Amino acid sequence: MARVLITTVPFGDKNDLPIRQLEANGIEYLINPLGRKLKEDELAGMVSDVEVLIAGTEPITAKVMANAPRLKLISRVGIGLDSVDLMAAEQRGIKVSYTPDAPAPAVAELTIGLMFSLMRSIHVANARMHQGEWQRFFGRRLADLTIGIVGAGRIGGRVLQQLAALGAGRLLVNDINPAACGLDGIAAVEQVDKDVIYQASDIVSLHVPLTAQTKNMVRREHLLSMKPDAMIINTARGGVINEDELADVLASGHLAGAAVDVFCEEPYQGRLASIERCLLTSHMGSMSIDCRTRMEIEATEEAIRYLTGQALEGLVPEGEFQVQREGL
Repeated sequence: MARVLITTVPFGDKNDLPIRQLEANGIEYLINPLGRKLKEDELAGMVSDVEVLIAGTEPITAKVMANAPRLKLISRVGIGLDSVDLMAAEQRGIKVSYTPDAPAPAVAELTIGLMFSLMRSIHVANARMHQGEWQRFFGRRLADLTIGIVGAGRIGGRVLQQLAALGAGRLLVNDINPAACGLDGIAAVEQVDKDVIYQASDIVSLHVPLTAQTKNMVRREHLLSMKPDAMIINTARGGVINEDELADVLASGHLAGAAVDVFCEEPYQGRLASIERCLLTSHMGSMSIDCRTRMEIEATEEAIRYLTGQALEGLVPEGEFQVQREGL
């Protein structure tokens, strides 16, 4: 019987179809016994007889792969590949697939929700009410704001479309490949440099992968170049914003607020948790029932295709390998 290790958790909680699919095909599987994100050494200790990983965001490094002589497929539940050493996988002949479209609607909607909470101080008012304090906060309306989106791919593009439909004010966008943004149907979107995004926006929202180029992309100088009452949101990847420098800038009184869903180390226990106007969520951008289920099903079906000798449908494109190969 084939051996599959499911590292991502939760898995099959809201819809057990992926588990039933594995069982219907007679595929032996193990779901992460620790029930949390695995560390490198923990994962390395679990993979000696594994053929397929149905993987989350845990580090799948050269060390892990060296401990997995039978590993032939890494099937990512989600889109991010910064946790997978693609070069090591390529050298060992391990195929890598992912589910890039499945999480996009949920992440985009969470981003919009975080925007509204920042604009109206909903998170702060809620915390104060739970402390027995009645305080009303002045807020701002979407139509009056300039919103800057860095990265207009699957998720950033959806955020722009939804903002336009909601009657947002000025919309700015920056992307390394403007021609591929698919923004033709969105009126009055201005493509500008990142510096313009930082300096002109009331809200900046980040939607880029974590690569060598985007790690610490937003640092102290960028945050200080923003308007004193501006806000910033990261639902992309931990490490795109320098967390310590964001904490410094917020602690100094600059910026009206920030919202962060993704962190360098998860679970997060850093300084941002002590700053009231910094809204923190627990890497839950994709955690709508429908999107999470679709991610799990797509990743499981890819595993089944491999183990039953069928052609794979979700292989990571060569361009993603090139990003790591060239240190982009």
